[in-house]
Amino acid sequence: MLISKMAAEGGGKEMNEIKTQFTTREGVYKLLTHSEYSRPNRVPFNSQGSNPVKVSFVNVNDQSGNGDRICFNVGRELYFYIYKGVRKAADLSKPIDKRIYKGTQPTCHDFNHLTATAESVSLLVGFSAGQVQLIDPIKKETSKLFNEERLIDKSRVTCVKWVPGSESLFLVSHASGNMYLYNVEHTCGTTAPHYQLLKQGENYSVHTCKSKSTRNPLLKWTVGEGALNEFAFSPDGKFLACVSQDGFLRVFNFDAVELHGTMKSYFGGLLCVCWSPDGKYIVAGGEDDLVTVWSFLDCRVIARGHGHKSWVSVVAFDHYTTSVEENDPMEFSGSDEDFQDQMSHFGRDRANSTQSRLSKRNSTDSRPVSVTYRFGSVGQDTQLCLWDLTEDILFPHLPLSRTRTHTNVMNATSPPAGATIITNTSSSTTNGNNSGANIPGINSLSSTLPRSNSLPHSAGTTTTTANNTNKAGGGSGVSSGIMDSAIATGVSKFATLSLHDRKERHHEKDHKRNHSMGHISSKSSDKLNLLTKTKTDPAKTLGTLLCPRMEDVPLLEPLICKKIAHERLTVLIFLEDCLVTACQEGFICTWARPGKVGLLSSQNQASSPSGTVV
Repeated sequence: MLISKMAAEGGGKEMNEIKTQFTTREGVYKLLTHSEYSRPNRVPFNSQGSNPVKVSFVNVNDQSGNGDRICFNVGRELYFYIYKGVRKAADLSKPIDKRIYKGTQPTCHDFNHLTATAESVSLLVGFSAGQVQLIDPIKKETSKLFNEERLIDKSRVTCVKWVPGSESLFLVSHASGNMYLYNVEHTCGTTAPHYQLLKQGENYSVHTCKSKSTRNPLLKWTVGEGALNEFAFSPDGKFLACVSQDGFLRVFNFDAVELHGTMKSYFGGLLCVCWSPDGKYIVAGGEDDLVTVWSFLDCRVIARGHGHKSWVSVVAFDHYTTSVEENDPMEFSGSDEDFQDQMSHFGRDRANSTQSRLSKRNSTDSRPVSVTYRFGSVGQDTQLCLWDLTEDILFPHLPLSRTRTHTNVMNATSPPAGATIITNTSSSTTNGNNSGANIPGINSLSSTLPRSNSLPHSAGTTTTTANNTNKAGGGSGVSSGIMDSAIATGVSKFATLSLHDRKERHHEKDHKRNHSMGHISSKSSDKLNLLTKTKTDPAKTLGTLLCPRMEDVPLLEPLICKKIAHERLTVLIFLEDCLVTACQEGFICTWARPGKVGLLSSQNQASSPSGTVV
């Protein structure tokens, strides 16, 4: 249907051709057809009525040097394989574990990277009927089932993740709009839980579970209107970004259970969210066909990206391509090879020189620093987009290099006071094939909008550092804020939730944060109907800091925007030597990074003559 529609619009054969290679400033990314993972029969999955295909990775530190493992769901099936990536062809005949479920379907999953070994891994799996299962696909064991009788929540699980640094705590979101904090060591109980209000604020509330003995869930979060579609922890694990069907991004201090800031989509629900490697920026995507960049420190939208023709299903930062350049190389110790080696471990360790270099953007030092964040997005339009976020967008008031005249940043700070746009959004949020061209204001502003195509910059480019001493990684202790609230509300039993099992993480420095929090009441109340659930009028948010008008923020253009699948895309993951995508047909594709193409991929391309560099 999508192909015929595009052809009817004049796209023709060239537009409908599925790309197997694409080029960026780093070089050529190539699809490795022999590294494709799917169901063993390789037959396209009939995805109608099924939940999105999702992929999870874990490294088990196997002594053989091939420790990567991949898990993916297709319909009622769940697979667990050795992931050979760019090194060897995938062997689909030998899954380590395969499970077929009846009466429910897997919707999401997450590995515990802290506890993973070559002999055992802990994998959480969420289901369409609301349950969460803890399994070990290496030992082929099913250890526990949470919300088994659906007494806690009967709606679909939309996202499940281990709490960073914890071996036992995990967080689950549902289509009901609720999130629950569990401990794998505790049971769920045989009756529906009773709750006691802990905190509430604008369109959110948090409750503890009232029981004589500690039981799951430890906490219940009610966030926004409609489904809570996805959440993501900040790199330091202290903050939680949530996107909901009501179109709001809400960022919480997870330990203190406090709202840090919010943002509203241009229209429709927000479906996906991710953090930059240093925790300073959040990208969200959804039913407005846009990617929106939000500053954690300033609590405002700093850019939007327009490239997709339908809903954006996944956004992700590329930790390995995000780069920092300084004009004085003597400031750094180690060789370029050391820097690249440190970059390659960023995603696993969260603590290497790149993060400290990114933090220098916030120092008062006047040494010139050039930073480029790379992120990607995939959508229901079957397209992959890559984006560069450069300092001419991040710091619009600073002097720009002469080589960056291709970017025109105007009105990139705050919109005019009282500016409001009234639009009819009813027809824009019900169709997954909405075209970005229908977004109010885009056509009329096409010639005047600030745009950035983020072309490669010369290594000698000079910019000026921002004088900002804040950092999204410091702050109070792990659980002091939440404990104070618990004592204040008389919930002494909540002390068991002090997150003591979260491992201590080393930070170079602790920085003070400026929180843009509204009034948050911590008074206890047994009346749930007192919760603030007022529905926000979209017409009243347009033109405000919550949702700036299109002309009030820079509009990014993608580095590349390529059709790479027949069905809607549901996965985008950046790894050290490749990036991984997946579509709803159940095919998980590996794209080798430039310079990472070996003998295997050479053979692949020889057998795939249709591959073209575009």
